[in-house]
Amino acid sequence: MKIIVDAFGGDNAPLEILKGAADAHKEFGYDILITGDEGKIKACAAENNIDISSMEIYHTEDVIGMHDSPRSIASTHKNSSMAVGLQLLAEGKGDGFVTAGSTGAYVVGAHRFVKEIPGIKHAGTGAVMPNDEGVFLMMDCGANLTCTPEVLNQFAIMGSTYMEKVMGVKNPRVALANIGVEETKGTETLVEAYKLMSQQDYNFVGNIEIRDIPKGGADVVVCEGFTGNVILKMYEGVAGVLLKNIKDIFKTSAKTKLGYLLISSNMKDFKNKMDYKKHGGAPLMGISKPVAKAHGSSDARAFKYAIKQVADYADSGAIDIIAKAVSKE
Repeated sequence: MKIIVDAFGGDNAPLEILKGAADAHKEFGYDILITGDEGKIKACAAENNIDISSMEIYHTEDVIGMHDSPRSIASTHKNSSMAVGLQLLAEGKGDGFVTAGSTGAYVVGAHRFVKEIPGIKHAGTGAVMPNDEGVFLMMDCGANLTCTPEVLNQFAIMGSTYMEKVMGVKNPRVALANIGVEETKGTETLVEAYKLMSQQDYNFVGNIEIRDIPKGGADVVVCEGFTGNVILKMYEGVAGVLLKNIKDIFKTSAKTKLGYLLISSNMKDFKNKMDYKKHGGAPLMGISKPVAKAHGSSDARAFKYAIKQVADYADSGAIDIIAKAVSKE
């Protein structure tokens, strides 16, 4: 399994990217192809004692930044580390691609260079997130701000397939994010989507209110990209504030510090349960080959798991199953 990695995407590139790639090679055995400025990559690795001797480097000096137009990845930045990585994937030089760079450029580049699965109306970004039952997949998380009912239905097909084939969830429950559980709730798009999704073969369980998402009840939560991105960022923000406040409580006195010692193993389990970093990033489903977007602020651990995530996606055969499912629509 060879994963192509954009070494210059994200806030902590290339250091954390190289560390994460090295860890993924060591722990999971993946071959790594790095795209970016070879001189800078080797200098960073040498300065930080990172073993990249097993990695292949494809040299390119250009980088597409967060403030560049996403569409420039196909024009003025077509030789950037991200664009070249996607082109190499399209040419069959790797089994999957990961970047922590510009989300907009990544989405445009995936469509431009790698192409959609035939029959897919719009690719969607899926994010694996923790809930009280374990994890769930939410899509779309930002690639499509508005969607038709037909697109939401395809998100459900893709999300259900991903959760079953990649995450190992049998007969995953699919829910539609809405302001109420009744089938008549929400916008006209959501009402029509409910009707359409109710007629499908996947396990549709109806609408789910946003407040109930963390509790569980669904393995796939389907929504428009605007809604999904708001939920995602609120989810991460609340989780961070909650963990900080719990930590602060245990620092208030000698008694609370002693109490923490008594339940420290339980707190570590809770922190691990709520840790989004172990799920790496977000695959762009609907694209003909596995591509994934890691968080822009990813550290080495998060990026290592983003590499594992796209490798698992590549190994699962989910893309072929999605292609067959949409061809029957």
